[in-house]
Amino acid sequence: MLHRDYLLEVIEQFVSTVSQALARALLERDLDSALEVEEAIAELVQLDPETAMSLAPDSLVIMMQLSGTGDAVAGYAAYALNRLSDAYERMGDVGTANMRRDQAEAIAEAFGADIDEVPEELRDVEARLQ
Repeated sequence: MLHRDYLLEVIEQFVSTVSQALARALLERDLDSALEVEEAIAELVQLDPETAMSLAPDSLVIMMQLSGTGDAVAGYAAYALNRLSDAYERMGDVGTANMRRDQAEAIAEAFGADIDEVPEELRDVEARLQ
C-alpha cells in the first residue's frame, strides 16, 4: 500500500512537471524545458538525470527493471521520451532526438507499453500539442 501511494505521488509530480515543460519544449523549442522533461523522466525512473539520459536504451531498461517500478511508469516514460524526441528534432538536434526515440521504443518494448498511447493524465497536454 505504501509503495503504491509512493508511485502515485511520483506519477502525479511527473505529470505536473511534464505537462508544462513538454509543451514549452515542443511549441517554443525551449531547450531548458526539454532538460526539465529529462529531469522529470529520470526522477520517474529513479535515476540521476545525467546518468539516465546518457544510458543506451537497453541499459536504461535494465535500470528500470532493477528499480522495480518499471512496469508502473513505463508508459509515462516512453510517451515523454517519444515526444521529447520530437522536440529535439524541431530544435535541430537529430542525434539527441534519435537517442530519446530509441530509449522510448526500448522501454515500450520491454514493458509491453504502446509508444503511441498517451497516458490519460497527459491527454490534455497532447491535445495542445497537435
